[in-house]
Amino acid sequence: MVNIQSVKQRFGIIGRSEGLDRALSTAIRVSNTDLTVLIRGESGVGKEIFSRVIHDLSKRKHNNFIAINCGAIPEGTINSELFGHEKGSFTGATSERKGYFETVNGGTIFLDEVGEMPLDTQAYLLRMLETGEFLRVGSSKVLTTDVRVIAATNIDLEKQIKKGKFREDLYYRLNTVPIVVPALHERREDIYMLFRKFAVDFSEKYKTGSIEVDENARHMLENYRWPGNIRELKNLVEQLSVLSEEKEITTDILLDIAPQIAKRNLPSSTSQNGKESEGFQEREILYKFLLDMKSDLNDLKGLVYNLIKSNNLSVPDIRDMRQLVAVGNEYSNPIEQEYYHTSSNAANYEHEEDDYQMQKPIILDHAAKEKYQKSEVVEDNLSLEDMEKTMIKKALKKYHSKRKDAADELGISERTLYRKIKQYDIEE
Repeated sequence: MVNIQSVKQRFGIIGRSEGLDRALSTAIRVSNTDLTVLIRGESGVGKEIFSRVIHDLSKRKHNNFIAINCGAIPEGTINSELFGHEKGSFTGATSERKGYFETVNGGTIFLDEVGEMPLDTQAYLLRMLETGEFLRVGSSKVLTTDVRVIAATNIDLEKQIKKGKFREDLYYRLNTVPIVVPALHERREDIYMLFRKFAVDFSEKYKTGSIEVDENARHMLENYRWPGNIRELKNLVEQLSVLSEEKEITTDILLDIAPQIAKRNLPSSTSQNGKESEGFQEREILYKFLLDMKSDLNDLKGLVYNLIKSNNLSVPDIRDMRQLVAVGNEYSNPIEQEYYHTSSNAANYEHEEDDYQMQKPIILDHAAKEKYQKSEVVEDNLSLEDMEKTMIKKALKKYHSKRKDAADELGISERTLYRKIKQYDIEE
């Protein structure tokens, strides 16, 4: 079995995160087979490196390898590029041409951005994967090829299937072995290592001293979202190497050259099956509910404080309040320390009536207690599902059952809101 560390050194892969090692281990294990591989990950994470690892460690390593960006080839010519064409098959076809699947026979083809492939091309590709047979454009002669296909995408193919933009049978044929390459914000422990590697590379390229970052700048780099992933980090290091006059990069220098680094955007979901996204959205609902509860509590406290001040009420000593609670268990705990008369050296009151008033609880009166019905203490419902259901009902009521507006208010997708409405049987 090939050692992961030796593969990292051979292919210049930097990092020690668990997600990176897991993806690399899968690539090494599958390399000696002819199984089709689907590499998934955000743009700029280095998916093509994994395709090279698989090819160079396989028995096809001495044959051709070609990487094709399916999104960069025009829809009208992609069939000809992949499978070839006959002379006169379309305008401009002045001679026959072999396609990539014919010229790379015995080797490996890496289809990057396979989710951008047109539907008719997907049908050709599916047949080639299942039987090894294909037709040139404008030809009726069946040709065969022995090519291993490694595909990659940065979009959710399951969503593309539901939209009718990607064939479900092709998806399952490509996804024989899935490899998920983690985004840079998911492997923060690798950011500084990559920074140092790029800094050394650019110092050699431009014949200058290698740049370094101080502790605060490093912390800022490690907490940035990096939507462009490794490609964005590499570009930033090159900018700093060229534009910065100082070799020790501080936060001021960093923000002057790349002000976007200061942004602390919440990470968008990169989960391929949607479950992680839904869990994140449900936590957002709960978070909003707790914020509303805190706001209501602050309003209640403010109301009580205003009543005390506007009515010129006095609050008894905290020790007296504790005695009242212990005897009758009828009153709540003291409100705030700043509103109590806690001084032990207070002067004696001149009138017994004033002393009596000071011992009375705020607003409540023992004499009037009998006028009220017996109260019943009801514990708050602490069920997360009930709280979530309540928040959804509030949002739907606020926006008159307009799901899109309610979903925006809750911070979830309209699809997730629809599922929750069905789950909790909420009447709109």
